[in-house]
Amino acid sequence: MADLTMTRLHEGMVILYAISLVFYFTNYLEKDSKAHRIAFWLLSTVWLLQTVFLILYIVETKRFPILTLFEGIYFYAWLLITLSIVLHHTYRVMVPVFFLNLIGFIFMTIHTFAPVQIERSPVGEALVSELLFIHVTFAILSYVAFSLSFVFSALYHILYRLLKRKRWTKQFSELPSLGQTEKGMTVSIATGVPFLLISLILGLQWAYVTLNEFSLIDVKIIGSFILLFVYGYLLYRRKKGTLYGLSYAWGHVYAFLLVLINFFLGSRLSDFHFWY
Repeated sequence: MADLTMTRLHEGMVILYAISLVFYFTNYLEKDSKAHRIAFWLLSTVWLLQTVFLILYIVETKRFPILTLFEGIYFYAWLLITLSIVLHHTYRVMVPVFFLNLIGFIFMTIHTFAPVQIERSPVGEALVSELLFIHVTFAILSYVAFSLSFVFSALYHILYRLLKRKRWTKQFSELPSLGQTEKGMTVSIATGVPFLLISLILGLQWAYVTLNEFSLIDVKIIGSFILLFVYGYLLYRRKKGTLYGLSYAWGHVYAFLLVLINFFLGSRLSDFHFWY
């Protein structure tokens, strides 16, 4: 029962860590103070739990946990979170904090779902299954966010044509403004990109743990990385102020077509992303 509780707590830490990354990314793009606070408190919760587990492990083993690779990975992840919290308070620089936490999340995931951890755990098979469940959940959440960005881009096209042709009537009074639809597109993919990145990290870990033969040269994996690059590029151009208006809206339309291709065709052609 104690082992099961510890396993669930570590899984919970991974999920909290992932959500904090999403809020940090949103704060970086939108300068949202509320997202900034939520990200920090989620990260602080993860750090507190990690610290408690670290102290308990030291008490149990009566030594500092750095003698094995498995222990070293956990301590390394803890140090990265500690450093990011220090940077958060002293320098308030978000880009280094985000990337430090991204690296920390990768190593925390490796520690939680590593083969040696699964072999030791009495719920090893369930742990692998839950890793897959979390991976798929974050992938679907990213697709939902990208779908919403497509809806906003479609609304932008409709509004643009109505205004250009001066056919605005009271029937369209409930529609958002062009500025609101642009912001909706940006916020949607600013949420979807970190969700997709987290899903890829977890998915690669699952494949490494589960599959006997695993190659990165897989249609679904390559397609997912292309999606990550395309949406990341849209965000980058938007942040730089070099992509906006109708061109920005068309970018979201084309990117969503890639989402559909990757979701349906990629699943059929993949070696292990089976489509039933």
